[in-house]
Amino acid sequence: MCIGAFLAPPARLAALPSSQNGESSPHARDQTRLPHFRDTAPPGELAASIANAMTDEELLSQILMFGWAGSDPSKEVIDWVSLRSLGSIKVFGWNTDNTEKVASSVGLLQELALKNRFGIPLFVATDQEGGWIRHIKGKTSDTPGNLAIGASGLPSDAWHSGYYIGRELAALGINLNFAPTLDLYTDHDSTVIGPRSFGENPEAAGILGAAFSQGSRKAGVLSTAKHFPGHGHTGLDSHGHLPVIDIDEETLRNRELIPFVYLIRSGVPAIMSAHLSFPRITAGGKPATFSKWFLQDLLRGELGFEGLIITDDIMMNGATTFAGSVSLAVQLAVEAGNDIVESSTTPRFQDAFWVNNLNRMKAVPEFRARVKESATRVLRMKIEYFSDPSSVPPVPDAKKITERVPDPLGKGFFLSQAVRSVTALRTKELPLPPEKAGKVLIASSYPEFLAAGLKRFPGAETAAINADLPRKARKADTVIYGLAGKDGVGRLRELRETGAKIVVVSILSPVPVADAPWAQDVLAIYSYSPFSFQAVFGAIAGDFTPGGRLPLSDLE
Repeated sequence: MCIGAFLAPPARLAALPSSQNGESSPHARDQTRLPHFRDTAPPGELAASIANAMTDEELLSQILMFGWAGSDPSKEVIDWVSLRSLGSIKVFGWNTDNTEKVASSVGLLQELALKNRFGIPLFVATDQEGGWIRHIKGKTSDTPGNLAIGASGLPSDAWHSGYYIGRELAALGINLNFAPTLDLYTDHDSTVIGPRSFGENPEAAGILGAAFSQGSRKAGVLSTAKHFPGHGHTGLDSHGHLPVIDIDEETLRNRELIPFVYLIRSGVPAIMSAHLSFPRITAGGKPATFSKWFLQDLLRGELGFEGLIITDDIMMNGATTFAGSVSLAVQLAVEAGNDIVESSTTPRFQDAFWVNNLNRMKAVPEFRARVKESATRVLRMKIEYFSDPSSVPPVPDAKKITERVPDPLGKGFFLSQAVRSVTALRTKELPLPPEKAGKVLIASSYPEFLAAGLKRFPGAETAAINADLPRKARKADTVIYGLAGKDGVGRLRELRETGAKIVVVSILSPVPVADAPWAQDVLAIYSYSPFSFQAVFGAIAGDFTPGGRLPLSDLE
């Protein structure tokens, strides 16, 4: 793979446009006038000027990112934007089935933000990694995902995935994507990262992640490398626990950090800090989110990262259990060096989340300086980003959503990517065209899998993964079994004595296949995307020879 093309730093962003009142320079105006986001000035100078004019409330708000529940923005998040000049919002997966509603909600909040006294637009974020993690649902493309990209091994697949995912987000007014995931799939028992990873090879993950990031930026959307310093070597989920990763510093540097080095060199604009404990590296079990050593000494000082550091959801138990309270978790995150604190819920103005940290700004000059430093960095990136003609317009055109989502050009690409990712783990009878398959039974817990199978094997019977499956299998010549997780292995074993040919399709993680070494025909697709289902049935029928390579080792 050619690395150099994916590591070139991006060109400097274009100069800011003139302010809307027609004045060419803020220096020609009354010096008592407040600076405005659209003033013409170097980004660093303008960001500092706005930060200097901000109140403590505005500075603290600029480094906060809130989500909301329900299909419409809550009164609380509207008040934070209109009355407190909130800096960023996050669109989570629980309010995104109506694509047009997502766009109108983003537009409403951006219009409120632009009316504030400095005219600062919002960063609007989501998690659209591709594959398994797709927070914006509705009409958006359900793509093969990262592990499928790892199976093809092509930076071009990563670039175009970032590009087409980014184009759909841009149509909805979303300008910041919490992707790509750089966590390595080194703990094969983990169900937290799994197919969200590009695989277990650090260099390959770095190359593919850098390509994804640059494809996203071509579409106008900023990317975020996550979860720093690496969430792959643990089976625990920081939503419910504080995962402990028992590795030494040498392993961290030679494995987990390598993909992040690639992304930093390629100019990634943001990195997400993770609620992960590394007791052999930092004392006291402190999560990386709260660690000055990880964020300031290592990430900024040694690795030279100059972009935004954004926390994972501060409401996760991995953060709050260690800190003891949400307000203290926010304080520790800011003091450690995070620039944006993400929260899945919106606090009230009187909540400790806000009150305690605002009071600390007024009482502790060092804390206020730390908040102001981050607010200035956020402002500068916003100024640079929104001055670029390729950036996502703050207010989306909701009337054009149906034309742009799903992306009309992305459909062909994602199918071709799925084809390239199909991996033949074991083949004895394959390919098996319909005329040679005899009586076919297709079994899966995914209706889309069954539907895709019927298109290639029109006379087949379909079945759910349940206790009645072995009885049905005894009447079939061929059973095509969709294996999706370790729970399906037990049912698969029951098919061994039925006498039917068994073709196993590994959906999502290929790890459970190792528990069925007797299965002689196994294909891996790494995703429940309709594109992946269509591709794998094409491979079974003999349309093409699978060329994907397993991005994990030691599974056989």
